[in-house]
Amino acid sequence: MRRYAFVGVCLTLAALFTALGFWQVERRAWKLDLIEKVETRVHAAPSPLPPPSQWGGDLAYRRVRITGRFLHDRETLVQAVTVHGAGWWVLTPMRLSDPEPAFRRATGHPLILVNRGFVPNERRDPASRSAAQLAGRVTITGLLRTSEPGGAFLRSNDPAADRWFSRDVAAIARARDLGPIVPFFIDADSTANPGGFPIGGLTVIAFRNNHLSYAITWFALALLSVGGSVMVMRSGRKRR
Repeated sequence: MRRYAFVGVCLTLAALFTALGFWQVERRAWKLDLIEKVETRVHAAPSPLPPPSQWGGDLAYRRVRITGRFLHDRETLVQAVTVHGAGWWVLTPMRLSDPEPAFRRATGHPLILVNRGFVPNERRDPASRSAAQLAGRVTITGLLRTSEPGGAFLRSNDPAADRWFSRDVAAIARARDLGPIVPFFIDADSTANPGGFPIGGLTVIAFRNNHLSYAITWFALALLSVGGSVMVMRSGRKRR
């Protein structure tokens, strides 16, 4: 009786492992499609901001071009670690010039947060990079990014203390009293700013794709479970 119970457990596990293996195969197909989609968007010609009717869709990493005026007095520094070391992202609200009618109806004269790039600690003070505090109309090309609410791993944003660990659009807008704002931000491209800072074009696009190895592991466990049940049944027959 114990032998049959053990075989039943092995076959149940084999079915479970097989299902997990096929799930990882499906996940791999989804991930490859996502990577291809993002690569296409990143290298596409820049387009205008999508209208509000599309804001609920998948907009991440779409390449866009906008024109407006920076509100430098309301910039926000968000802690960052990049290839240039530890420092800060400089997020500056931009008031869009001549927005599309759909934008105007939805938000009035809308603002959007622009991640202008990275500055090291010694460039945290805007006075140390005054050449880049551009006045007048500015055109920016970059990638749309989704908001990062809450903070980073084990570190929560603290608006009251002006400590930011993630680019949380809604929270930053409230803290800076920005009013209506586009619900995503833009990572500026590598076009050099006067004076060299902030450094743009540091968007990291990397998707882990270990699904094939996971699938092989699950299928291997399924085979081992089936093999174990076969061995137990054969040993029982030999005893008889």
